[in-house]
Amino acid sequence: MAAETTTTISPPLPDAFLKFLNKNDIDPSIYHNSSNHSNPIPRYIRLKPQSSSGETEKALVSDIEKELKCKLEKVEWLLLCGFFSIPSHIQIAISKHYRQGNIYGIDAASGAAVIALDVSHGDHVLDLCAAPGAKLCMILDQLCGSGSLTGVDIARHRLAACRTMLQKYALGEWCRLFVADGTSFSLMPLRPQCLYSFMCSKCYFSVQKCTGEFVKEETENVFQEWASKRPWKERKRASKRNSVSALSLVPENQEPELIFYGKHSGVVGLSKSKLFGVALGSESSTTGYDKVNSSFKDSLFYSYVIS
Repeated sequence: MAAETTTTISPPLPDAFLKFLNKNDIDPSIYHNSSNHSNPIPRYIRLKPQSSSGETEKALVSDIEKELKCKLEKVEWLLLCGFFSIPSHIQIAISKHYRQGNIYGIDAASGAAVIALDVSHGDHVLDLCAAPGAKLCMILDQLCGSGSLTGVDIARHRLAACRTMLQKYALGEWCRLFVADGTSFSLMPLRPQCLYSFMCSKCYFSVQKCTGEFVKEETENVFQEWASKRPWKERKRASKRNSVSALSLVPENQEPELIFYGKHSGVVGLSKSKLFGVALGSESSTTGYDKVNSSFKDSLFYSYVIS
């Protein structure tokens, strides 16, 4: 008796999505049984910019191809960003270059969204719904150690994964991460032209260039350099929060929780009251973010520029 073959039936695509595909001359069949399709949807990777210049990129690509036993196809419309496609069944986690932080796993749509954001050197960028962090890292690569990036996500465990990525790829110096509801997040970027801080032996003095006002803050209320091992009191508070539910979402009215900040993110030397102070409407027009990246459920993405 012949063995029965099992056919996986894909659910119907939404009408609105079908209209989008037809309008853009995209064959809807690629979304049905893609594993059996003659041209299955590929997986995408991005090379870390510091590892992808000239001959170094060629050698890196060749080494990755040997390791993964597949051809890396250049994504022409994302070529300047170091994007390549690979067969969908390839697992990049086995690659030494992935473990060493030389390549990222990221879909092409996310790359296109970051390009549309048009990040410039020195921009202060707000990334809402920042998890899982692939776009966050790409934005930081484009900032090239300038400006700042503020990542916000309502899920603490997902934002913690972003923090892990920042540390893995050594990109966290100009970034800060907040567990918060993005629909009500109102903290402004910390622009050096408006505020800078320096430390003396016993306390911090925050100096506002705009007003010439000197504010003395006790060291216990001032952010020092971030460390993965936090003081005992902070660990106790965090443990109490997390005991409610490890996968819980932050309540709407809860103050943003800062879970990571880099040395050059503007946080070091600030008092908590100054960091969590909400800007007035007139201030936000001059000290707000240059670019805002907002993504929802990783499949819907909007980018817009604050003018």
